[in-house]
Amino acid sequence: MGYKELQFPKDSIFLVTGGAGFIGSNLCDALTEMGYQVRCLDNLSTGKQENIDFLADRAGYTFIKGDIREADTCKAACEGVDYVLHQAAWGSVPRSIEMPLLYEEINIRGTLNMMEAARCQGVKKFVYASSSSVYGDHPVLPKVEGQEGNLLSPYALTKRVDEEYGKLYKKLYGLDTYGMRYFNVFGRRQDPDGAYAAVIPRFIRQLLHGEVPVINGDGKQSRDFTYIDNVIEANFKAALAPSEAAGGAFNIAYGGREYLIDIYDHLCKALGKDVKPVFGPDRAGDIKHSNADISRARELLGYDPEYDFEQGISLAIDWYKENLSEK
Repeated sequence: MGYKELQFPKDSIFLVTGGAGFIGSNLCDALTEMGYQVRCLDNLSTGKQENIDFLADRAGYTFIKGDIREADTCKAACEGVDYVLHQAAWGSVPRSIEMPLLYEEINIRGTLNMMEAARCQGVKKFVYASSSSVYGDHPVLPKVEGQEGNLLSPYALTKRVDEEYGKLYKKLYGLDTYGMRYFNVFGRRQDPDGAYAAVIPRFIRQLLHGEVPVINGDGKQSRDFTYIDNVIEANFKAALAPSEAAGGAFNIAYGGREYLIDIYDHLCKALGKDVKPVFGPDRAGDIKHSNADISRARELLGYDPEYDFEQGISLAIDWYKENLSEK
């Protein structure tokens, strides 16, 4: 069952933090399409106004420009809300190594502000973004919840701390929290620009614009790339999950494994380009291989991802070809 067939009580109110970002804007889009009331909270530090402009005329949609580092803003945004889908955070492993204090402020204190606001305002479910980076240097594949290694970046640490708070807020206060350990999400509206852009949209933009992409490392690193619609499904199913499943974190992926160089070759072929990449140094804090065991999310959340990599990358390429013009 895809996410469009899922049903919440018809008068449900959702708060999506980081709603102008890649994942957040897709959640706002899906929820308003399904007819639910949605509040989008974003300070537009990394999210983009253009990601949500098209939502302005939809019934039940409200944009709140605000910062999760401000507790009063979080509390006001949660008033009357049934479900919080907390996506607001600063991503990027390399950037977190450069700016650890800012990551602590936004990803830890901001998330704690949101959990506390949700608790005080009687929110039913609190679903939040975690990350596969919490597995650190644990060598075993596939990655299984409960088998984590040493953390490799401040970003990973912030997500691990968020999960510990999620566990405590369930245990101490009865707030139903569900951590989404995202594995390399890709798809429409993912930002292709900037030094910290995700690899798939960056490669597509560079190839479309006649630039030579740089692959960090030897290209033989592997990732569990996960199409955005699978992530929407996971968030909705977590919000509908039984209370008994709350307090934990779940791998959200497809369960596949793609090598970076193979993805690059696939993109060249799909875009009709013949460009040899440049190989650069490994990125600090990166892991070599990542692949998820999603059986826990299947069992406890009913998560059943609909889009494999081939389907997802085809849809993503089509979207970027429409929205990123060639020179």
